[in-house]
Amino acid sequence: QVHLVESGGGSVQAGGSLRLSCAFSGYISSRICMAWFRQAPGKERAGVASIYSFGLSRYYAASAKGRFTISQDNATNTVSLQMNTLKPEDTAMYHCAAHDGVTLSTYTNLAGDEFPYWGPGTQVIVSS
Repeated sequence: QVHLVESGGGSVQAGGSLRLSCAFSGYISSRICMAWFRQAPGKERAGVASIYSFGLSRYYAASAKGRFTISQDNATNTVSLQMNTLKPEDTAMYHCAAHDGVTLSTYTNLAGDEFPYWGPGTQVIVSS
């Protein structure tokens, strides 16, 4: 069982930055994939970024490339999402998710429904 809790959301103006954190607890193996998803009102949930095996590999959705950075700190059991140059379309509820027992070749193909562990989310609002 993995427990996840997000923090760091808030309201910023376009062009600003936010750093989201996801504190996780419970047993995880080296085949762990930690990911950030977001869901805006009236829209489907979408993957933002994921990190595999404590930083062995990272994956970014097209919307996040060049602006967001995912990282994992194993000393503090935290996965972070640094978000720069924020846009109004980044406004959403951001959730952290975890899936243990994944391979390097498949972790980028995981759909949200395949992640068994989720945090409650943190709200991000970007105003123009």
